[in-house]
Amino acid sequence: MDYLKIGQAGELKGRDRKIYRAFEMLPGILSWTTLIGLTVLSYFQPVFVAFFIIAFDVYWLLLVLFLGIHLLVSYYRMKNGLSADWRSLCENLPVRAIRIKDGSGQTVEKEMIWTDILHLVIFPFSFEDYEVISQSLKAITACGYPLNKIILVLGAEERAGADGLERAERARKEFGPLFRNFLVTVHPDGREGEIKGKGPNQAWAAKEAKARIIDPEGIDQDKILVSVFDIDTVIYKDYFYCLTHRFLTAEEPHRSSYQPIPVYHNNLWQAPFFARVAASSNTFWQMMQQIRQEKLATYSSHAMTWRTLNDIGFWSTSMVSEDSRIFWHSFCYYNGDYRVVPLHYPVSMDVCMDETMFESARNLYKQQRRWGWGVENVPYLLFNALKNWEKIPKGKFLSRIFVQVYGFHSWATNALIIGVIGWLPMLLGGDRFNATVLSTNLPVVTRTLMMIAMSGLILSAIISTLLLPPRPKNYGAVRNAVMVLQWLILPISIIIFGAIPGLDAQTRLMFGKYLGFWVTPKRR
Repeated sequence: MDYLKIGQAGELKGRDRKIYRAFEMLPGILSWTTLIGLTVLSYFQPVFVAFFIIAFDVYWLLLVLFLGIHLLVSYYRMKNGLSADWRSLCENLPVRAIRIKDGSGQTVEKEMIWTDILHLVIFPFSFEDYEVISQSLKAITACGYPLNKIILVLGAEERAGADGLERAERARKEFGPLFRNFLVTVHPDGREGEIKGKGPNQAWAAKEAKARIIDPEGIDQDKILVSVFDIDTVIYKDYFYCLTHRFLTAEEPHRSSYQPIPVYHNNLWQAPFFARVAASSNTFWQMMQQIRQEKLATYSSHAMTWRTLNDIGFWSTSMVSEDSRIFWHSFCYYNGDYRVVPLHYPVSMDVCMDETMFESARNLYKQQRRWGWGVENVPYLLFNALKNWEKIPKGKFLSRIFVQVYGFHSWATNALIIGVIGWLPMLLGGDRFNATVLSTNLPVVTRTLMMIAMSGLILSAIISTLLLPPRPKNYGAVRNAVMVLQWLILPISIIIFGAIPGLDAQTRLMFGKYLGFWVTPKRR
């Protein structure tokens, strides 16, 4: 059994299955124990809960200030990244002798310059409109990077039928002659052990590229960088130059993934206000994570080396959160000797949007729940750490596991503690609590601390405004005001489209109700 390929407890047997199942239950148990425990204590020990709420509010305030500093630093680094002349930086790089370790730990040394690097770009898609596919491909053709250094793979799904294949062939006719290679692959439907999702499609596409291009042409695998993009990903002009430069200057380039910042600008002006707030909040979180590299994992569209992909056997075919699992798979495969290099450079994607406000809200909830399903990486890390306890650097693994457990627990509970449980001592504590001075001061103290914490909301509104793409001509200046005022719903948004779907995902995992991959509809 290759434990690094495990997707869920059901793939194991005997004692291993029980252990993995217990690990799957852990995040949900922790979150529900916190929420139910504080609710029960609000009745029996309201004074204790009141003091806890005040302490938690202070912690939240300090966290907001701490993350606000990280957001500002990341914003300026991204602005610098956008203004840098990455082409000149690549052209002025000297030849670098790169030490490359294979999976067995043996080391070879190869000299490289930027023109040695080939970029393999994989776009898996299913039912998206041709307009979405075309815009993503046009951005690559217009980026200014030598297209003879780019191999493009467009991965269609068999279940999309003749229409899906027709869109892929149309793209090949329009864009194929521009690239070094342009390969259309069709991922078969209903393969045993695979979910219906992006991971199996892009794994199939990569294997087809290996069999039909890389191996037959004898391309050096150590000189291939793989960018795997969601089909709505529109790159900025210097993405490939920036990625190439980061690769050639990284400390351990072949033991690294490379993460751009996702900004949701493709349809930002058209999307509903609540979807814009949720999308921008996610952008800000990813920006802050780029400053805290020890906490950074791959997310959505990212890049990594072909050597790593080949070593680990490509993406898992039974995982919903394949974009982060590929990092944790690599991290465990190399016994902790793997990292994410932040690019501090953006790629643009779609805000969740549909034809009506209700459909947009429903789809946004499902999207956030799917992102929350990344909690499936917690049992994966715990189980593989246990299986390889004698080989792994224990401090590094335990630190990473703690960050994951803490992060998903905070996702599901923090907003509910502040917005809901904070009022329970006064509602459930009865006369014995409401007669105390503390009951009078609790809402005052909480309100004061939260008003100070609102500085984070103001900062979010300012940076969101600074990042706005040009306003379409069919929208007036009033729309700019809406873009600022929409941030007033953030306290509600982080509960409805943050904590609740996060808790939903953990609860499903806790009860073994495994979530399938849900493709977010693309509307513009």
